[in-house]
Amino acid sequence: MSDLERITARRSELDALAEELAKRLGEVEAEREELGIAERVLRRLAEQDRADTEAAGVEAPMKAQVAGRAVLLIPHRGETGDEAALPGDYRRILSIVRAAGGPVQVKSVGEELGLEVGLRGKLEPLRAKMTKLADRGWLHKRPDGKFTARL
Repeated sequence: MSDLERITARRSELDALAEELAKRLGEVEAEREELGIAERVLRRLAEQDRADTEAAGVEAPMKAQVAGRAVLLIPHRGETGDEAALPGDYRRILSIVRAAGGPVQVKSVGEELGLEVGLRGKLEPLRAKMTKLADRGWLHKRPDGKFTARL
């Protein structure tokens, strides 16, 4: 193969690569545009939710970034005695435990919430939330695994 043939072959390879890269760049630009639209929509929804929360007189739960993901911060009970600082699902769990009037199992709270309690895996996220409430002083976790409300 002569030098001219090698140059022509390489130019052909680079032309094909340029076409492929142009196609990929078009796909990337289209996806970036879609993400920009989604971001604007989510910001509007967050602003609307914040306005609704403020209008209702409820303090919004604090959020933080962990590994690039937004997570809710569950405050310690001593920081604020106001349950309104808790996200809605945590307030609901707390009210169910208080209404029970005694020690409750995660399963019974799950039943009240309408979860599939027959599958253990379905209760683990609830158990984690209840444990988090206990760690923050809102509930008490007994050695037998049951939970009670703190007074």
